Parts: sequence; structure tokens; C-alpha cells
Amino acid sequence: MNELREKDESYRSFLLLSAISSEEPLSQREIARQVGIALGLVNSYLKHLVDKGFVRIKSFPRNRYAYLLTPRGLAEKSRLAYEHLSSFTTLFRVARQDYLALFRALKTQGVGRVAFCGVDEVAEIAYLSLREVGLELALVMDQATDGREFFGKPVVSIPHGLLAGNHHIVITTFKRREALREELLQRGVASELLHQAGEPAGETQSIREEHP
Repeated sequence: MNELREKDESYRSFLLLSAISSEEPLSQREIARQVGIALGLVNSYLKHLVDKGFVRIKSFPRNRYAYLLTPRGLAEKSRLAYEHLSSFTTLFRVARQDYLALFRALKTQGVGRVAFCGVDEVAEIAYLSLREVGLELALVMDQATDGREFFGKPVVSIPHGLLAGNHHIVITTFKRREALREELLQRGVASELLHQAGEPAGETQSIREEHP
């Protein structure tokens, strides 16, 4: 699980540096929207990147600020790009193991169907694990659907998906899992029905209580 978290944090740093590398100065809110993670988490990561000398802050009139990549930050972005390209096999292995463990735990608890929330390459890895364990995929949700399909199932909006019933929901993305988890909780999903890889089934509620 520690290996997965380190990869996840490194990948978030890469996404932030990639967003900041554009010519247009971006605010924290704009970066959060582009990258798909919570605004508070963006703030924390940016402070770390500024301390490392990868990002500098530029002030504008009316107390506005923007974040720009430094030459060191550009070099770090290139390094992380190579790291994540070369470590996809490791990511696949770790994600596969963690989703297998999660789905086996859910099956042991008598769960037969789950919903996925978040569609990207990690969701595909989760689907392979789901099929291996023998659980059924009830539905697939994401923030932006755009008429997409996921292994033959239509990807529906989160509000639409929640209307379908109180399914156990598995967050199937590493890039946006904090933002999706927060949205699901705000929409009234019970914490005991919310799961993510690297976290044993049933522990979400205690983690949520420790970090309000």
C-alpha cells in the first residue's frame, strides 16, 4: 500500500507540473479543475513544489496569484514523465493486487455487485480484478460522461448513478480519487459503502473520521 501511495503522490505532482507548464498562468482553482483533485489538496502540493523550487508564485493586481514552472520544475516534470512511463508495469501489478484484495474482502462480506466511480486506465485494471473474483459490475459513474461506454456499460453521471440504489461503490482512479470521494460523501453516500484500492473493505469510515 505504501508503494501505491508513493506512486500516486508522484503522479499527482507530475499532473500539477504538467498543468502549470502551459504558457497561461493558472490559479489554484483552475489547476484543481484541470487535474481533477480537490482544491485543498492542490494547495498542499503546490506549497511542497514551491518549497522544492519547482514552482514560483507570481502576483497580479487585486491580490490575485498565479503559479509558474521554474527551470528546475521543467526538469522535474520531464523526470517524472519518464518515471511513470517506465513504471507502468509496476503500477499495473500493485493496482491489480490491491483491487483483488478489495474485491475478495467484499465477496467474503456477501457483496455480489459493485459500482465503479472514475474511468481511466486504472478502472480497466480494476475490472480485470473484478472479473477474476466473480463480482458483478452494476454500473459505472464519472463526473463527465460524454456518452462513453466502459466494457459495454454506459458511463453515467454521479447523480444519475446514485439514483440507481445503494450499491457498494469502488473508486477506480488514482488521479481523482480524493475529489470523487469527497463528492460522493457530499451527495450522501454512506462511508461504509465507499471503497478504494489499498484500503481494506470497511476501513473507509474510520479514515474519514480521522480526517474530517
